[in-house]
Amino acid sequence: MTDFDLVEKINKLKKEKNAIILAHCYQSPEIDFVADYVGDSLGLSRLASKTDAKTIVFAGVYFMAETAKILSPDKTVLLPNKNSGCNMADMINLKQVREFKAKNPGVPLVCYVNSTAEVKAECDICCTSANAVNVIKSLNLKKVLFAPDCYLGNWAKKNLPDIEIISYPGFCPTHLRIIPDEIVKMKIMYKDAKILVHPECHQEVVKLADFVGSTTQIMQYCATANAKQFIIATEKGVVDRLKRDFPDKEFILASSKLVCHNMKWNTLEDILNSLLHNQHEVTVEENIRQKALNSIQRMIEVT
Repeated sequence: MTDFDLVEKINKLKKEKNAIILAHCYQSPEIDFVADYVGDSLGLSRLASKTDAKTIVFAGVYFMAETAKILSPDKTVLLPNKNSGCNMADMINLKQVREFKAKNPGVPLVCYVNSTAEVKAECDICCTSANAVNVIKSLNLKKVLFAPDCYLGNWAKKNLPDIEIISYPGFCPTHLRIIPDEIVKMKIMYKDAKILVHPECHQEVVKLADFVGSTTQIMQYCATANAKQFIIATEKGVVDRLKRDFPDKEFILASSKLVCHNMKWNTLEDILNSLLHNQHEVTVEENIRQKALNSIQRMIEVT
């Protein structure tokens, strides 16, 4: 149950400190009571960069807070819980990305924003799960590297069969927990339901989808579709918010295993402490920040 005294304290303190709170939609829904913006990682960071806030509290995981710092170098960026990391982002470090590039000399690297600042700094252009296909297509090349999520890379390859996409073997453990049999069983139980799948899922799951898209795209689809039932194959936080925002529609989580525990680390108490004590500040070395920023800006220009 939400502690509304805590909510009141946080909302008062953020005004006093000229702070904004960003909440990724995989967070526990109670975080929304104090959030100024709720969404997916890059969109939140871009919104924050356009505000006059002095402090950004990012209720998400570490790479997201880094991205906010890349786009807002003059703002203080805080991660409420320092343990909130990303297993996929941790699958590739600076040494590994350089080795991946060295095995494929001269081939441009497209980097998913779900990665650390130093990995972003080594790539030619960034992408999101929403625009990966368009970003790769915009390069007008026959061959590209993709990191770190090989399943998003496979989704792009399916949509761009004339381009050779060599993917680094990273993945999202949460999205890979869903297996095709679960989707098939769900479809039998809910015959009229639309199946919405995140492209980080295995391609055998993606094949069963009525719609494949990013977190935001899935939520937008649900908002505008005439259908009344939806089977959602992405993190549980999305279903929690859809149930809250569209009570006249039915949302079914494709598997009870679709929970990212790293995303659930942040609590209201953590947010309060981060504001009170400027706790867990996230910094990015300036030369890395500039290189990573170039990769993000190049993506924004082409999309």
